[in-house]
Amino acid sequence: MELTTSGAIDRARALARRGRRVLLGITGEPGAGKSTLGAELSSALGADAAVVPMDGFHLAQSRLEELGRVDRKGAPDTFDAWGFVSLVRRLADAAEPVTYAPAYRRELHNGVTGAIPVERSTPLVIIEGNYLLLEEEPWCLVHGLMDEIWYVDVDEDLRMRRLAARHERFGKSHDAAIAWAAGPDESNAVLIRATCDRADAIVRV
Repeated sequence: MELTTSGAIDRARALARRGRRVLLGITGEPGAGKSTLGAELSSALGADAAVVPMDGFHLAQSRLEELGRVDRKGAPDTFDAWGFVSLVRRLADAAEPVTYAPAYRRELHNGVTGAIPVERSTPLVIIEGNYLLLEEEPWCLVHGLMDEIWYVDVDEDLRMRRLAARHERFGKSHDAAIAWAAGPDESNAVLIRATCDRADAIVRV
């Protein structure tokens, strides 16, 4: 299935009307526009949707320094993947009056716990992140917990420009931003790109 942005909104509305908690995953390469699409869906659906980014599960900067992984931040092994899977299970169960999710604060280079409330009455939870379709454990457990996972596809040049601009916005020099986008980010993009055939839909933006 292929969706435009407007088609994605229509599909999300249909998912929210199923009469139960539905989990929708949004994945794609760094800079593809996952967060932007999630925000557009949330704006269109209002109280019927909540967005939970996977980025809240980045390992703390101090822990990455201990592990020697700071220069690979964003790779699968720089996240609390098991913690993320646990939260997805809780969101799927919808047993708690409010389930709190962490949010990543780029200016702090760390996640902040309890930042995103998801009410039990919210029918659609949109979970966005890079590794929702990986086959390696524990990431592979996420797929079975989601009702649908969409892969965001965007022009490659635009994606790279967006990515470099984001890094500059949060403190990197122009050259450093381009180097990071073409280095660690691209290594992750190759890994993510290989999972697109497992998606339920491709969203063209």
